[in-house]
Amino acid sequence: MSKSNLTTLCYIEKEGKYLMMHRVKKEHDINKDKWVGIGGHFEGDESPEECLLREAREETGLKLTDYRQRGIITFISDKWQTEYMFLYTATGYEGKIGDCNEGVLEWIDKDKVYDLPLWEGDKIFFRLMAAERPHFSLKLRYVGEELVEAVLDGKDIIN
Repeated sequence: MSKSNLTTLCYIEKEGKYLMMHRVKKEHDINKDKWVGIGGHFEGDESPEECLLREAREETGLKLTDYRQRGIITFISDKWQTEYMFLYTATGYEGKIGDCNEGVLEWIDKDKVYDLPLWEGDKIFFRLMAAERPHFSLKLRYVGEELVEAVLDGKDIIN
């Protein structure tokens, strides 16, 4: 069975920081060397929330207790299948952060996030989250690693 093209992406928040993953551990990783949130592909019949909670537990060891969906990101690339990402932030959790087999987890100051090697479009949704924008739909289209199109709630913001 091929991987689902539905995914979750979550940024756990604490004291002005996001829990970020530096993707350095997986071979053939489209996110290699980039900093991303936690999350992953839906498994059979999972809801977005079930996927979010399972992925958080698998990647961090934490049980999320307070989270909210912030938006949906349509991630288009000339190199792999289109992905629909359900974007979350979480402010409540139980447990201790464990080892992650996909990357290194670190708490990063929210204002320092933009200095990291990120996908260009991630900076757009970080700004939307920082501005407390209500639930949004963001379409990001890449050619290679270059962001060539960004559409927010149906309106071009770059072309």
